[in-house]
Amino acid sequence: MTDDAVPHDAAAVARHGGAGAEPGGADEVADAAAIEHELRAGADAAPEPDPDEGRRAPVDVPVDRQLEAILMIADEPQSPVALAAAVGAPVPVVRQALERLVADFDGVDGTVRRGFELREVGGGWRFYVREELDAVVEQFVEAERPARLSQAALETLAVVAYKQPITRSQIASIRAVNVDGVVRTLVARGLIEESFTDAETGAINYITSGLLLQQLGINSLDELPLISPLLEDGTGGFEQDEGIPDGRV
Repeated sequence: MTDDAVPHDAAAVARHGGAGAEPGGADEVADAAAIEHELRAGADAAPEPDPDEGRRAPVDVPVDRQLEAILMIADEPQSPVALAAAVGAPVPVVRQALERLVADFDGVDGTVRRGFELREVGGGWRFYVREELDAVVEQFVEAERPARLSQAALETLAVVAYKQPITRSQIASIRAVNVDGVVRTLVARGLIEESFTDAETGAINYITSGLLLQQLGINSLDELPLISPLLEDGTGGFEQDEGIPDGRV
């Protein structure tokens, strides 16, 4: 046998009982079991990857700022326990941080008093608009409300536009349904308004508003299209004999 035939890994030869060891012998089986044990031990020792690694806040971010960020997007009150679990801090530490945030937002110790406040309601903490600013927020929400009206609201608005001044009962008589809720919606949207109260019945008469003219892009009610051609027989509450020429106010 030449030197080239000698295995390069002498340690491997020793573990397998030398060149004369029979394949599949007891020594080879024992060596294989030992190698498998070593591999398993190494795998068990390797740390498992942390799925939350990289998503946790840096250690230098104060608990106060972490809580502020969480509460900013929370749509329901958050309990101190839930907040503590979110930031990985003890509950007492979270409670102290919440108290500091309350003082900060309230303008204590020279800080700027914010337009919102942090309050505990029902065992949970959440941001709320300050009471003195409710009117401002309500006005903004009303202005941002979608302008689309329901079919019932459009029909009621048409009745008011062509039959004004008109009472709720008269509108209901024409539409054959209760219109109380729809009338309230139109008033809230500023499309109709109260004109006067009937002296005998006490019923409120409604008329269209200037806002409706702006929305329709017309200068006066005289520019409304004729309603009679749109009705099968010109009736249904829009009869011309009621002093409404051509079905128009």
